[in-house]
Parts: sequence; C-alpha cells; structure tokens
Amino acid sequence: MSVTNVLLSGIVGSTAYGLARAGSDVDRLGLFAAPTEDLHGLHRPAESHVSTAPDRTLHEAAKWCRLALGGNPTVMELVWLPDALYEVRTPLGDELIGIRASFLSAGRVRDAYLGYATQQFRKLLSRGAGPLPPETRGRTAKHARHLRRLCEQGFELYRTGELTIRVDDPDAYHRFGEQVAADPGAAEPLLRRFETAFAETRSALPDVPDEAPAEAWLRRVRRTFYAAPRA
Repeated sequence: MSVTNVLLSGIVGSTAYGLARAGSDVDRLGLFAAPTEDLHGLHRPAESHVSTAPDRTLHEAAKWCRLALGGNPTVMELVWLPDALYEVRTPLGDELIGIRASFLSAGRVRDAYLGYATQQFRKLLSRGAGPLPPETRGRTAKHARHLRRLCEQGFELYRTGELTIRVDDPDAYHRFGEQVAADPGAAEPLLRRFETAFAETRSALPDVPDEAPAEAWLRRVRRTFYAAPRA
C-alpha cells in the first residue's frame, strides 16, 4: 500500500504497550492528508487504508480528528507515543501532538474506554466455560489483556488528563490473561471496579472537547496540500 502525505505514523499495539512476546505482530498506525483538490470532486478519496504484512492502518486527517474527538482509544494513542516509536514525524504531526489535550473530554473518554473494555468482556464470555483449544485460549488471554489495559489507561486519562502508553507491569497483564483464559468470568471484578472508579472520580478533563485547535490545524493541513489546478 502506497499512501502519500503521511503526517504522523508510529508503532502501536502490544509492542508499544510492552506486552509483545515472541511472534507478536508489529502494528503501525498513522494519519495522512488527502490532496485538498481531491476533496471537492464527485468521488471523495478513501478515508482509511489498512494493510497487512506489514500491519498498518492510516486514517485521513479529518477522519482521525473526528475519531479522536469521540475519545477513540485506538487513534488517541498515536499522539501519546514515546518518541522512539514514531517512524514518520512531520511539522504538522508535531503540531497535532502539541494540541492533543484539546481532543479530550471526560464523558467521551469514559464512555469510549469503558465501552471498548465491555466489548472485550463480552468476547470473553462468548468463549464459554470449560477447557479451550490452544488457539482460542491465546485469543482469550489477549482479549483479557486488552480489557485490563483499556481500564487502566482510560482511567488514568480520565483522572489526570495524561496517557501512558507502556504499561507498568507487563507480566501482571500476562498473568491476568492466563487467569481469564482459564475462567472468563474472572475478568468481571476488574471491569466492575473500574466502572465504580470512573463513577466516583472527578475527571481532570473538560465536559466537552475544544474543537477550535483541531479545526485550525485541519485548515492548515488543507492549505498545505492544496495545489492550484493546471491551466
């Protein structure tokens, strides 16, 4: 997949979280700018490009902003990565990192992170009880790790306004994954604990995101990638 005008891209997923083990995939996430001229035609350009080998997802700048303003945990991590994990970093990408806090709001962060965690929990319960085949057990453990990470990271972001991508104790996440793989219901106390924590904690985030910086940034992107039509 060849995508031009990539503004920001980096390594995300289990590698970024510190949860990767031998054989883990390396996931990449980024955003790009569609040529401004292309946005005015009858057929709009694709807003996302997803490829495998390597595993990479790229979102068009406007789509990335909409997802981030909605509190989407997957896209949000792109602007909180440690410096060493960025593979493409342009001046416009740096500007986006600089306004990352403006995308945040208490309700959307809470709903998005808890919503994703609840989805993971439902996937766990759908596995049923009893011994699982090795492949299914591995997927179940992965879903459990993601559930815990979403709860921990989402609550940190909600409480402090800051997001730490790398988890503190990767081995504890792997132990939790194995425990839940043996008994999917074992994930429920953690999920309920964080539901209570969100409900009882005052957030450092505003009630609504500040869209003005994102709007101004996106307009700069459009000006940068505008090319006058040829005569």
